[in-house]
Amino acid sequence: MGRLMTAPEHRQLDRVSALLDLNRPEQALEELGRLPAGQVGTVRAFQLRAAALTELDRWAEVATTARHGLGQGPDAELLGRLGLALRHLGQYPSAERALLDALALAPHSAWLLAQYADLCLLVGQTAKAEALIARAAAVDPVSPTVYASRYQLAYARDDTRGAEQVAREFLGRYPEHPSALALHGLAAAGRGRMGVASRSLGQAVAQDPTAAAAAEAAREARVYAHPLLLPLRPLYRLGVFPTWLIAVGTLLTLNLLGWAPAALAVGLCWAVYCVYSWVAPPIVRRLVLGRWRG
Repeated sequence: MGRLMTAPEHRQLDRVSALLDLNRPEQALEELGRLPAGQVGTVRAFQLRAAALTELDRWAEVATTARHGLGQGPDAELLGRLGLALRHLGQYPSAERALLDALALAPHSAWLLAQYADLCLLVGQTAKAEALIARAAAVDPVSPTVYASRYQLAYARDDTRGAEQVAREFLGRYPEHPSALALHGLAAAGRGRMGVASRSLGQAVAQDPTAAAAAEAAREARVYAHPLLLPLRPLYRLGVFPTWLIAVGTLLTLNLLGWAPAALAVGLCWAVYCVYSWVAPPIVRRLVLGRWRG
C-alpha cells in the first residue's frame, strides 16, 4: 500500500491538473518531474502523466505509463489511456481488451464508451459504434468526447452535412475548445468552405499549439483559402467526379442542341479549368507555406 499524500503534495498534483486544463501538457510534465520520490508512484500521478502524454500524442509513452500505473492494481482511467494508446499504435485487439476491462470497472463512463466507439469505427463496426455513442450520449450528451465521436460516426457514413451539424453544435457549446474548432474547420473544408476552415483551424492551433494534426490541416486550409484558388471552390464543394459529370453533361447537351460554337467554347474553358486546377495549387502552396514558415 502506498503512503497517504500530504496537503502540499495534493496541491502539487492539483497544479498539474490545472496545467492540463489550460492545454499546457509540456509544463504539466515538467511539474510532474519535480514530484518527490514518494509521490511519483501514486495512481493519480500516473493518471496525470498519461493524460499529459496523450495531449502530446506520445502514444508509446502513454502505454508504458499506463502499464506502470496498473501495476498497482486495476484502474478504469489508466486502462482507458492504455486502450487509447494501443489504438493509435495499431494494436487493435489489445486496445479492445483494455477498453473492455476499463468498462467493466466503469460501465457508465461516457469517455470510455466514446473511446470504444472510436475503435469500432476504425475497424468498420459502424453499428456497434453507433450503439456505444448512444449510450455515451445518454450519460453525458455535452461531453467533448461524445461530440467528437458523433462527428466521427457521421464522417464514417459519408454524411458531410451531419458531420458539419455536429461540429456546429460542438462549437456552439464550447466556442474555445481546440477540438471543437478543429472539427468545425475540417467539416467546413469538407464542404468546400475554405475561408471558414482556415479561420477555425487557425484558432484551434492558437488554443492548442501542440496539436500537430490541426496545425497541418490549418496550413492546407490556408492554402486553399487563397484568392488565387477562388475559381476552384466549386470543385472543392462538389467534388471532382460530380464537377466532371456536370461539365460532360453540359457539353453533350450543347452538342445535341446543335450549338457547336457554344460547345467548343465550354470545352476550351473546361480544358483551361482542368489545367488551372493542376497547376495553381502547388504554386499557391509554395507561396503561402513559405510565408507561414517564415
